[in-house]
Amino acid sequence: MSGGVDSSVAAALLAEQGHDVIGLSMQLYDQTEGQTSFGSCCSIDDLYDARRVAAAINIPHYIVNFERHFDEQVVSNFVQEYAAGRTPLPCAHCNSDVKFATLADRARGFGADAVATGHYARVERDEATGRVLLKRGVDAHKDQSYFLFSLSQDQLARALFPVGNRPKDAVREYARARRLPVAEKPDSQEICFIPDNDYRSFVDARLKGSRSFKTEGSRSFRTGAIVDEQGRVLGGHEGIHRFTVGQRKGLGLASHPGTPMYVLALRPADQQVVVGPKSSLERTTLTASGVNWMLGEPDGPIRVAAQIRHRHQAAPATARALGDGHAEIVFDAPQIAVTPGQAVVLYDEDTVVGGGWID
Repeated sequence: MSGGVDSSVAAALLAEQGHDVIGLSMQLYDQTEGQTSFGSCCSIDDLYDARRVAAAINIPHYIVNFERHFDEQVVSNFVQEYAAGRTPLPCAHCNSDVKFATLADRARGFGADAVATGHYARVERDEATGRVLLKRGVDAHKDQSYFLFSLSQDQLARALFPVGNRPKDAVREYARARRLPVAEKPDSQEICFIPDNDYRSFVDARLKGSRSFKTEGSRSFRTGAIVDEQGRVLGGHEGIHRFTVGQRKGLGLASHPGTPMYVLALRPADQQVVVGPKSSLERTTLTASGVNWMLGEPDGPIRVAAQIRHRHQAAPATARALGDGHAEIVFDAPQIAVTPGQAVVLYDEDTVVGGGWID
């Protein structure tokens, strides 16, 4: 229970259905001194909201301390990925490494049979194969199955998504009808641990003191050159973690009449940011690692709809397992800004076939 309307309604629905529900909220950072600037959720106020909802629906509520685990599995990964020239996806790591791994272990300690969240996704069991299927939520605009691609069959078998079969408007209407105190609470649109959505300053602060990023004289190892596709230097930068593939704004370059420049690639070994025209962002093939095949690893090429970002239309493609957790995806049509560090999630209609991390 994050203190938001989705997880609150999920708990209320399960309690209304007669389940024995226990509310758990995650404490993700030290709040002993009243810190409120960590990010846009999981604050003291959010934990208090969760407790108010639990009281309103008459279920027990506990706060579990995940500070160390969240910092190691999510925050540190976020910083390391940016420093390595990749664009991380912290929500996916949080879901697989914290909510459905550590939280599932805590749930067993309470004697609970399942872990329920407010995600807009659905789970169904395929009677023919015995596998648990992960499906998109019915509200296409709120669907969050993209962030859940790495869940194992064991985790899916114990997962419940009570709001996944409802549109967002219906979820809020239910909260109003039940008079839940968070019925009108706005959704969080930011990464939960980034204050003011300023990830650059956050990463800067975390990198300070790191041996790999100490200064030598007046020059920081983080600084480097912005170059074009031919290697010509066009300008300088204060760290590749400030850029992502496909970025156009904030490059700090002199204007190129008639040719807007985009980030094409990041080269951490040379601390170079490669820029060029939008046409150079097009790619028809990508490889992925850490691939989780939810329906089982295919023996040969399969047709899928591949989604390379959360807010992105899945595109027709052919996927092929390469073994050892790797896969190749070939799109029917070029895709713009295929970004290392993000996830590529593969669908068969509304069912998640699998997914992995873009190389």
